[in-house]
Amino acid sequence: MTTMNIKFKKLNDKAVIPTYGTEYSAGADLYACIEESSIVIAPSETVLIPTGLAMEIPEGFAGLIYARSGLATKKGIAPANKVCVIDSDYRGEIRIPLHNHSSLPVTIDAAERIAQIVFTPYLRGIFEESESLSDTARGTGGFGSTGLF
Repeated sequence: MTTMNIKFKKLNDKAVIPTYGTEYSAGADLYACIEESSIVIAPSETVLIPTGLAMEIPEGFAGLIYARSGLATKKGIAPANKVCVIDSDYRGEIRIPLHNHSSLPVTIDAAERIAQIVFTPYLRGIFEESESLSDTARGTGGFGSTGLF
């Protein structure tokens, strides 16, 4: 397993340092850092939840924030944009837009695990305009077209 140091800064004394649930967890849990003891997210509502943390993600890496499976399956809560991307040059507070996909109000408690962050390397594309593209068996087959050839 490869590791790397991630510098972080607590922006709020109540902020909880990210934790890994098991030895082989890919994602580190992020925690709600709210002033109230809890907040309620109404059905179909999105609320921006602060973590109270800023991070210095190494150049060439991004922090990808995903839903926690427990919140998604038990409460119907997930990041509103499905995957949040934290760029290596961002130094502001990490805040997570949580959306309630359920038909019931959902309570988020202070210091509750609300999402997970995975650090991953990335490549930047160099875009080259071209008059033609290589042929493939799929070609221009779009949504729902795979497996039909």
